[in-house]
Amino acid sequence: MTATNETSIVTCPNCGKRNRVRLVADAVPYCGACGKPLPWMMDADTASFHAAVEESPLPVLVDFWAPWCGPCRIVEPALEQLSRELAGKLKIIRVNSDLSPDLTQRFNILGIPTLILFEGGRVRDRITGAQNVTALRRWLDSQLTSSRAG
Repeated sequence: MTATNETSIVTCPNCGKRNRVRLVADAVPYCGACGKPLPWMMDADTASFHAAVEESPLPVLVDFWAPWCGPCRIVEPALEQLSRELAGKLKIIRVNSDLSPDLTQRFNILGIPTLILFEGGRVRDRITGAQNVTALRRWLDSQLTSSRAG
C-alpha cells in the first residue's frame, strides 16, 4: 500500500537540483534551490487516493494504467513532459488498475489508459486511449482554461 506520507526525489527542470516531493501536500512543491514549481507526478493506490487526489490543492490528472498495457506505455512519456511543462498548475497521479481494482470499479474504467481530470475533488472530464502530448495538452488547456473562465 502507498502511504500518504510517501515521497519521491524530483529533479528540478530549471536548475537540476534534486528535491524531495511528498505525495500529499497542502501546497505546490517548489525547488529548494531556485524556488521554481516542481513537476508533481507520483503513484497512488486505494489507501492514498483520497488525500492525493480529492484533497489536492491543484487540479489532478489521474492516469489509470497497467504495466502490461502497450498504449499506457505510450502515454507515460507525454505525462512526464506535461508534468514538467505544467509544474505548479497540475498534479499527475498514476493508478495501477491491476493493484487498485476498487478504484477502477469506482470510476467505471472500461479501458486503459483512461485519464480523468479532477478539480476541487470532483471529476471534471475524462478521456480513454493513447493520446500524444499535443492532444493531451490541447485537452488539458481547454479544461483548465474553461474552469478559470467559469
